Amino acid sequence: MKIILFSRPQVPRTAGELRRLFDALGAFGFDYAVNEEFVPTMRELAGIDPGPERIYGGCVGEQPEGTVMVCYGGDGTLLEGVHRLCGAPMPVLGINAGHLGFLTGAPSDGLDRLFGQIAGGRLSVEPRAMLSVGGDFARQPDSLLALNEFTVQRHGAGMIAVETYVDGQMVATYHGDGLIVSTPTGSTAYSLSAGGPVIAPACRCLVLSPLAPHNLTMRPVVIPDGSVISLRVRVRHSEAFVTLDNRTYPIPPEASFTVRRAEERIFLAVPHNISFYDTLRNKMMWGVDIRS
Repeated sequence: MKIILFSRPQVPRTAGELRRLFDALGAFGFDYAVNEEFVPTMRELAGIDPGPERIYGGCVGEQPEGTVMVCYGGDGTLLEGVHRLCGAPMPVLGINAGHLGFLTGAPSDGLDRLFGQIAGGRLSVEPRAMLSVGGDFARQPDSLLALNEFTVQRHGAGMIAVETYVDGQMVATYHGDGLIVSTPTGSTAYSLSAGGPVIAPACRCLVLSPLAPHNLTMRPVVIPDGSVISLRVRVRHSEAFVTLDNRTYPIPPEASFTVRRAEERIFLAVPHNISFYDTLRNKMMWGVDIRS
């Protein structure tokens, strides 16, 4: 069995943490490959040299059946890692070495137990919907897919206007800081901060969440995930940009975009004893009684 490891140099870690990670890989007999950006950290911090045959660049390439991608870091690390799959149909497991970690739900202090579940085929694998985006980018993105969200945002002091249609029917023109189009997976990310609802990952829907709208009656809207969303962006006294997950791109003063559910999906692997509701309760501290 093979592990495709993805991590980022800026993820906080110690030499001991890295050695425990690679000791656990060796203990279960896993072959592995690692992204090229992470290799200098391995060498300098822990004295581990994977060798050129175990280093990959922009895409993971073709891998044997049963291969699992392991993203070691926070949710941002996993969001970056999934785009290295380039369509490869392998499950993605997030080990939390960051902060909140809704997507990276596996704790970093239980590596032996976690890798034992991988070796025994006991991970739960959840298909997660993605967004496909087309439109007027000032610079063409490397990928037109997003797992969490697509956003249109102002850059500067002025408002922007986002004229929004769903299946050809006008919803509203959002005057304000912008608009978030979120998947159920992304409902616990930026959309949540903008007042959007928490949505279970298996729900077949998308969310439109306005950013600081200049109209107090505007609220997030939940729509079927088979809908086609058309956005017309107008910028008068400012600049604007769009994001696909954690990737940012400038746009011209007038731009149009089409957003829909992608044909591609990501298969998120989670430990069999951790559910979505466990993650909600623990990460949001819903089980904490503040009365005492």
